[in-house]
Amino acid sequence: MKKSYILPILLLLTACASTKKVAIGNATSITNGGKAWASIWQQRAAEYKALCFQAYNIAKLRVDEGVKNPGSKPWAIVTDIDETLLDNSPYDASRALENLDYSDATWKGWTDKAIADTVPGAPSFFKYAASKGITIFYITNRNEAERTTTLKNLRLYGLPNADDEHLQLKTTTSSKEARRLNVLKTHNILLLCGDNLPDFDMLYDNHPSEDSRVATTRKLEKEFGNRYIVIPNPSYGDFEGALFHFNYKLTNAQKDSVIKANIKTDK
Repeated sequence: MKKSYILPILLLLTACASTKKVAIGNATSITNGGKAWASIWQQRAAEYKALCFQAYNIAKLRVDEGVKNPGSKPWAIVTDIDETLLDNSPYDASRALENLDYSDATWKGWTDKAIADTVPGAPSFFKYAASKGITIFYITNRNEAERTTTLKNLRLYGLPNADDEHLQLKTTTSSKEARRLNVLKTHNILLLCGDNLPDFDMLYDNHPSEDSRVATTRKLEKEFGNRYIVIPNPSYGDFEGALFHFNYKLTNAQKDSVIKANIKTDK
């Protein structure tokens, strides 16, 4: 009788050993582990929603102030799309849990679905601004190939000015300065909304160092909450690029080494 248990036990031990080997071989990097944690925070934390509501409540106050003081040209609001208006955390989470990096092909596969949810507070704010006669311009670094599905996703929520005229996509450069200047030809910009600092000012263009980004942010301190409305995004952005010196060829192991070398601990 006892011998009859030997084979099942051996098979179980072999399976456990095999599972452990696979888990170690596919161990998630610190970078992707952090992105998974950031994604679930974005999806589940009431604090994330509170920060978004706070940002858009302040933006609404600025709209109320602005419409009392019309200028020589009509008011416009310039907004980024990803993580400012549309929530792409399902894509980020999927890549992170598979221990894989961003890729243009998988990103387009996600945006082609045109099902991204909205950032808390965003739809009601932009609809409110439009009701006050303010034109919304969407300046994004999505590519031209994503135009149709981007508009489809925006229209899913009835967002104002969701048309070709008001959607400005990436062309030859990721800098948004030329596109902001294009808006200024016909409108005065009341607010800029974004999750990444280059969404606001050209001083953040051209891959500045971490120290330079901090210095610029201190220089522009009074703009935040006044003309610049920042939405939290812990998953990705130029903060990540600056940390890794904008070297997009680094492996996950190399990124982990950079994180370990720079993070403050109590040791």
